[in-house]
Amino acid sequence: MPVKDIVIYPDKRLKEVCENINEIDGDILKKAKDLLDTMRFYSHSVGIAAPQIGELVRIIVVDASKAKKGQKINHGEMVMLNPEILDWQSIIKTREGCMSVPDYTGNVNRARKITVKYMDLDGREHRFDTEGFEAVVIQHEIDHLDGILFIDRIISKNTDLFRRKNYR
Repeated sequence: MPVKDIVIYPDKRLKEVCENINEIDGDILKKAKDLLDTMRFYSHSVGIAAPQIGELVRIIVVDASKAKKGQKINHGEMVMLNPEILDWQSIIKTREGCMSVPDYTGNVNRARKITVKYMDLDGREHRFDTEGFEAVVIQHEIDHLDGILFIDRIISKNTDLFRRKNYR
């Protein structure tokens, strides 16, 4: 499948709440494959959500193992349909960026540990606990499904939003 263009803020689709997936059909499988191909193409990407390629359905793809911070705790590459955070514990401050907001990074408060439920591409339900970097990535991607960007969660717009450095 082709690599899809990334939807860039302030595109209105990034602020939409995505629809639940009730049936896994060829269209859903294609969207999941497009997400995987797009995440893999951007080697720095550890996650992507369907609205970031213009699809308003509840699919995220995550692979925290691709980053140094995700080496200790990760569940590898996952395609998650209708992901939901069931429980969380304690708060950490983390620095986040996003392919859909390419010019900025920022400090955001996230849960340190979460319990997640999702459906895989075969329709099986999964539930697991994770923490640290992988937990942050999953929370970030689920936010996309609810029309929330990391810039909406910046701790302080005055001190915690940073312009990305442009290296040449």
